[in-house]
Amino acid sequence: PTSALKGPREEIVYLPCIYRNTGIEKPDFLATVDVNPKSPHYCQVIHRLPMPNLKDELHHSGWNACSSCFGDATKKRNRLILPSLISSRIYVVDVGTDMRAPRIHKIVEPVELFWKGNVANPHTSHCLGSGDILISCMGDPSGNGKGSSFILLDGETFEVKGNWENGGKVPPLGYDFWYQPRHNVLMSTEWGTPKALANGFNPADVERGHYGHRINVWDWSTHTFTQTIDLGKGTIPLEIRFLHNPDAAEGFVGCALSGTVHRFYKTEKGDWAAEKVIEVPSKKVQGWLLPDMPSLITDILISLDDRFLYFSNWLHGDIRQYDISNTRKPKLVGQVFLGGSITKGGPVTVVEDKELQCQPESFVIKGKKVPGGPQMIQLSLDGKRLYVTTSLYSGWDKQFYPDLVKEGSVMLQIDVDTEKGGLKANQNFLVDFGKEPDGPVLAHEIRYPGGDCTSDIWM
Repeated sequence: PTSALKGPREEIVYLPCIYRNTGIEKPDFLATVDVNPKSPHYCQVIHRLPMPNLKDELHHSGWNACSSCFGDATKKRNRLILPSLISSRIYVVDVGTDMRAPRIHKIVEPVELFWKGNVANPHTSHCLGSGDILISCMGDPSGNGKGSSFILLDGETFEVKGNWENGGKVPPLGYDFWYQPRHNVLMSTEWGTPKALANGFNPADVERGHYGHRINVWDWSTHTFTQTIDLGKGTIPLEIRFLHNPDAAEGFVGCALSGTVHRFYKTEKGDWAAEKVIEVPSKKVQGWLLPDMPSLITDILISLDDRFLYFSNWLHGDIRQYDISNTRKPKLVGQVFLGGSITKGGPVTVVEDKELQCQPESFVIKGKKVPGGPQMIQLSLDGKRLYVTTSLYSGWDKQFYPDLVKEGSVMLQIDVDTEKGGLKANQNFLVDFGKEPDGPVLAHEIRYPGGDCTSDIWM
């Protein structure tokens, strides 16, 4: 990870763009965006790769090869793995032939996942040192929470090889994961039952047990489920990140509904435990779905030098930077508001706030009032630029931010102070996905061609 810090500056990024739930009957596409300030096409979508199907709900992506394949000269990072959260299709995209104009290499149809693994709703994709690709899945072919299941793809042919997990015992829900071979562990998290969350969020489904609250621990070598760490009902742990140092036996997980970040760590006994280290208090409000508005921590990441933790508060509208030199006591050193549900002049009135003295101003950039709130984040290798998009998932976007679905999402850039800490929106950077040729679209996760701090695992 320390050598990756010195990697070249990003010049283009890839983003999946989603039309499901927007009312526009067009296929999702992969956008290539120019982020080189010296380019005449700076902040522009320079290529669009449409998928051949409707309503896939492209979401997160991964690589056929990453830092876990270091030392194997036969491996090249030339295929982007693009699972579809709703259709359960997996697209393998060729970015090696022409990096600036990706093309579809192979399509893994849903029936392959259904027949060979009895799984559906693929989410997180990580390459393995073995050359295979591991993808977490959230449900069974009927949309029930099948448990935390994983599917393996062959890294050369991209054929479905079958399930990764062994044994009959699996946790009830799945979502994200990260692995750490030096500690013989894989950690997975829990979002919710696919058919419960498919078209929106019903708070009653939390009480019904349709949403998760655990970190699940797996033995890396035997592929067996060994332990559960319960973070408390209604937490909904989403993105999980180990520290990048491959010797580190700790990391962080962001919990959406509770607005908390938990540090997980290996104990002296050799098992795993977690402690709450950050809590963003809910705000008492009027004019909203509920009387208490959680922050909804939806994405987190750790800088490559393991010094800073970043996360997005999608509902409140801010991004935060914490110094994690002491991982047990993160220190808030940067914060910036980029929209959200509590801005002045909007439909929501904050009646009690434990953090802010007044409601934040709307975020306006280049004359555009940004709809939605900050969501997916990606950090430059040197840690100085934080890229942000504003769409969470089309079904929830439509419910919580109707204007976002009508106007399309945006991509922003935050300038980061890597010395003392501090965040500031770059007023010259805006990619407005409301201006797409086929109509406003919802852009989601950001990937660099050369790898980044949320795709690469060092061994």
